[in-house]
Amino acid sequence: MKRQFHLTKLKNKNVQMKYFKFLIAICFLGMLFSCGGDDDICESGEGTPRMKVAFRSLDTGKEKTLDTLYVAVDYGAGKVDLGKLAKIDSRLIPLRVDNSPYTDVYFKLTYNGAESKVRINYTTKSTYVSPGCGIKKSYENLSSELVTPNPVQKLEAGQNQIENEDKTNLYLSF
Repeated sequence: MKRQFHLTKLKNKNVQMKYFKFLIAICFLGMLFSCGGDDDICESGEGTPRMKVAFRSLDTGKEKTLDTLYVAVDYGAGKVDLGKLAKIDSRLIPLRVDNSPYTDVYFKLTYNGAESKVRINYTTKSTYVSPGCGIKKSYENLSSELVTPNPVQKLEAGQNQIENEDKTNLYLSF
């Protein structure tokens, strides 16, 4: 009797193990054929583009490379330091994505040096891209004004809309 009970117990364990293996196999196959693929990730550059700023010499008007540039942006809750870059001829700057009609950008050439304030005005248009990317903002009718003129001495407009990050939207003359 004891032996028969022990054999019944072993058979139940074998049946439970078979169900467990079947459940694991179903979970594994489900992961292989899941609906959420990597194509939902916003990798193709469909996010909100940044504004491209290039630099020119005030004397010659030719494009120039800056030794160092510090950039800060006011996104509505105070200035955010975007850091320092060295030996650059252009810089990509993210603009505000709230419904503000302008973004204030601050430029300086040295850490403790004078700082120029440039206000970039625009109108925005929102476009739905995908579930992974969400909504993309495009900026149109770009215009800029030099609020504080030192070290930046002059502004020149480039392309007046931001659709991608290939074309320069603003030239700063030093």
